[in-house]
Amino acid sequence: MRHTPLFPAFKNDTGITLSRDTTQARHPTRRDILFQAGALAVASATPLARAQAPFPSKPLQLIVPWPAGGQTDLTIRILCEEAEPLLGQPVLVVNKPGAAGTLVAPALKAAEADGHTIGQVPITVYRHALMNHVPWDPVTDLAPILQVSGVSFGLLVPASSPFKSATELIDWAIKHPGELILGSTGIGTTAHLAMEEILLQHNVKYVHVPYKGTADQMLAIAGAQIMAGVNSTGFAPWVEKGQMRVLATFNATRNPRWPDAPTMRELGYPQAVYTSPWGLAAPAATPPAVVQKLHDVFHKAMFSERHASALARYDQSLDYLGTRDYRQAVLATIEREKKLLARMNLLAKTAS
Repeated sequence: MRHTPLFPAFKNDTGITLSRDTTQARHPTRRDILFQAGALAVASATPLARAQAPFPSKPLQLIVPWPAGGQTDLTIRILCEEAEPLLGQPVLVVNKPGAAGTLVAPALKAAEADGHTIGQVPITVYRHALMNHVPWDPVTDLAPILQVSGVSFGLLVPASSPFKSATELIDWAIKHPGELILGSTGIGTTAHLAMEEILLQHNVKYVHVPYKGTADQMLAIAGAQIMAGVNSTGFAPWVEKGQMRVLATFNATRNPRWPDAPTMRELGYPQAVYTSPWGLAAPAATPPAVVQKLHDVFHKAMFSERHASALARYDQSLDYLGTRDYRQAVLATIEREKKLLARMNLLAKTAS
């Protein structure tokens, strides 16, 4: 007579079905033991094998939060081409324009943190998170890789302007509160904050005119519709044609293209250094060894003659910071701009 097992069969971690039929109990054979040991070895080795897989193991994606064909997009494509032979894999540029260049942050937050998806991160991403309630935090959701470059900002006036220096303009604005008409590329942009910080230091009241882009603002300055404006190096052709003048720049040192234009730092504003720097970042949980590999590759690629020449064509310069220094610079900028934005009443309101 066949007895019903007192206990049902069950499976252990190796997937082997073991019987708990006490009436049919038997000792495991040597074959059973070897099979179980082999199964356990395979199961435990799989995560380790994945962790030690060589990087990169497939093509990379580099998210650019600007339209294709723009200055930043073109220089980054050259940077990627210089990095490809060093990585041994293609680097595909993925354009995600819109939302003032901030769409790279949520895209990186959602990406797998294996180093195969990275992004170009302008400093405005961090500022946007201070000014708006967003479902991402660039400080905790992104892992900085390295800082690459920045741009030159200048204080500009029409060619017909009576102001021959930045000091003259600022002194006039102090004596004529509310009469200076100054344009920027938008509320909360670097162009806006750069001059705002200086004028706030003197408690100057003025009329701020935000424009949607460089072209509109350049036309307004050249046509003397506004008295002055701050913009990045999109102003170069207008200056060269004699339609406006550069009174000063916001670089740390004088721009060799406009050697006669002093820096705001030289004029007594040591904190007024604005270059809107940008760098590369990965998802926050990317392994440190992978971040280091990406740093080493793009560090070498960014200093290639071809990439440096591409930046120079658009009046940009190499502004390298390593991973640790880049993170510290970002955190310092956040603290500085948080105070400035609070004074300008532009910080995102906390939920009540």
